[in-house]
Amino acid sequence: MDRETLNKRINAGNFVETNGSIMRTLNVLATKYSRLKDIRYAVSGVSKAEIETSINYLNEAGYLHLREIDSRQATTLADTEFERLEAKITAQGIRLLAGTLTDECVEV
Repeated sequence: MDRETLNKRINAGNFVETNGSIMRTLNVLATKYSRLKDIRYAVSGVSKAEIETSINYLNEAGYLHLREIDSRQATTLADTEFERLEAKITAQGIRLLAGTLTDECVEV
C-alpha cells in the first residue's frame, strides 16, 4: 500500500470517528442547542476543519439541526460562520445512535 492510499484510509477513518463523537456529544445535550465552538472543545484532538466537514455532513444527512445563535434562525455551515452556529440532534440522529438506522460514515 502506498503512502497516499494509507493517508486516504486514515482520513476516512478519522471522519467516521469524528462524526460519531459529535453525535454522541449532541446526544448527551439532546434537549438543548449547543454552540459549535463548545462541541469543538468536547471533541478533542480534532482540527476545526475536520469538525466543519463532519458538521456539514451530519447536517446534510439530517442528523442535526443548525441555527444561527443570535437570530435562532435555521441555517447551514455554508451560509453562516462556524462561531455563530449552534446545533441540536434530530430524531433521525437519535435513531442512528440507537441503532435503528445505519450509516457507514458515522461510528456509533
